[in-house]
Amino acid sequence: MAEEILKVEHLNQFYGDWQALHDINFTLNRGEVLTLLGPSGSGKSTLLRCLNGLENYKSGTIYFEGKKVDPTEKNWQNIRQKIGMVFQSYDLFPNLTVMENILLAPRKVQKRSEVDVKQEATKLLKRVGLEKYVNAYPRELSGGQKQRIAIVRALAMHPEIMLFDEVTASLDPEMVRGILKIMSDLSEKDHMTMIIVTHEMSFAAKIADQVLFLEDGKILEDTPGKEFFTKPKTKRAQEFLDSMNF
Repeated sequence: MAEEILKVEHLNQFYGDWQALHDINFTLNRGEVLTLLGPSGSGKSTLLRCLNGLENYKSGTIYFEGKKVDPTEKNWQNIRQKIGMVFQSYDLFPNLTVMENILLAPRKVQKRSEVDVKQEATKLLKRVGLEKYVNAYPRELSGGQKQRIAIVRALAMHPEIMLFDEVTASLDPEMVRGILKIMSDLSEKDHMTMIIVTHEMSFAAKIADQVLFLEDGKILEDTPGKEFFTKPKTKRAQEFLDSMNF
């Protein structure tokens, strides 16, 4: 039986008088992959940032693991330990080595043993093919390598959900394939619950259990993955897929 892990009801977000999100509703079950699709400026990244407290939504309710989220900064600090996020811009600390970047949050926030976290970090780095870069600094890494480190850093926190915001957008095609392979493995081998914003349509079609198609901050479609890519419900979604050469 499916186990609900995240539920969003009537979520609205404003920037001044401009409404960025309109009455967003969806449910995510544990182990599922939800893909957010839509044109640039449709509210996908804003929605992701609302889901781990990086944006203060105006109204609505978020439930995480069956409990209503109290949207205070202190509460979000605790929830962010369980909802990891990887950004397009990597956001690694430039003055810290790869290992120091990975150790920082588990040691300071979760108060875990340095020995244990180092052992886990080493295994994760080996999994993404970067174990020899433990003492390197971000400036010494390629974009694809930085993104792998950012994923490892998030995984080291033992998240219940991973949020990926256009993590391949600034990478060359060879690097893109490597990152998408890691994300596919997280879904297929680890059964990681994920919400992914991407313009990689073939990847989305392969991995998505559910698709939310957004435009102008509104959900135009909430559709099972295979169905969205073979028979979208709306003309606008079909136009979007055509524009992406899918």
